[in-house]
Amino acid sequence: QVQLVESGGGLVQPGGSLRLSCAASGSIFSIGDMGWYRQAPGKQRELVGAISSGGITNYEDSVKGRFTISRDNGKKTVYLQMSSLTPEDTAVYYCRATIKTTPWRQDVYWGQGTQVTVSS
Repeated sequence: QVQLVESGGGLVQPGGSLRLSCAASGSIFSIGDMGWYRQAPGKQRELVGAISSGGITNYEDSVKGRFTISRDNGKKTVYLQMSSLTPEDTAVYYCRATIKTTPWRQDVYWGQGTQVTVSS
């Protein structure tokens, strides 16, 4: 019943900015950590950053200082604000969340992905 839906991807020029959103819906007891991953052509999926239920963040080194993760627990939404984008940021970006549907059942959910292309 739980779904994660990403939005906000698109084409942006180098140096530009973009904000991604990921909203959770369905039968949710609680949401733990939420994160963003990305997968570029020919590469493995990698962690971009994550945010705990209390708002503590961590980032992959290459995006530190450029990307910011935030969340709105009332909206069950996590955001990825991306700035100073480079072509190396081009990838499909996926939202991930650890969600309890009951107090005793916890699962990891993934969104469908949204394409981010950084090109001049």
